[in-house]
Amino acid sequence: MKEKYQLEDKEILQAFRVSSNKDFAFKNLVSEYQERVYWHIRKILISHDDTDDVVQEVFIKVYKNLDTFREASQLFTWIYRIATNEALNHLKKRQRRQAVSMDDVYHELENTLSHGDHIDGDEIQMKLQKALLKLPEKQRLVFNMRYFDDLKYDDISEITGTSVGALKASYHLAVKKIEESLSMG
Repeated sequence: MKEKYQLEDKEILQAFRVSSNKDFAFKNLVSEYQERVYWHIRKILISHDDTDDVVQEVFIKVYKNLDTFREASQLFTWIYRIATNEALNHLKKRQRRQAVSMDDVYHELENTLSHGDHIDGDEIQMKLQKALLKLPEKQRLVFNMRYFDDLKYDDISEITGTSVGALKASYHLAVKKIEESLSMG
């Protein structure tokens, strides 16, 4: 149940469009979505510091573009699409900056996962996270959104611009690869 001061998405959008209410509306939006966006991005980037930076970029982008949001989709799917794109762009920038392959970037993420002090979890959780890092980017993204975020395929389709059938296939392949990886190690 929402707190009394917490606005619904439609109310946030209406308030944001009134210049005197912009800051209030945006604070409500951030309050509503910041934690979900953080964990969505964290599953992609692993690093807490990188995630914090990207979350800031996401909300800056949301603030700058909220006036143009057409409400053709749900507000959270629009924000998730921005968050997903920003996180993936961050990985690609890291790859270009370091002039390494994406495999090397994922190996670095795996090392961060193994040696980082920001992620806690038992051995099975650690094995699952390492198995996820071995997946191709799209499969990992779909698996995270479906399994951890419990999003419907229709919502994931809106976020990624991928058909529901292709998403189901990606998820199925991801589950098989994860099962294989977990049974091996």
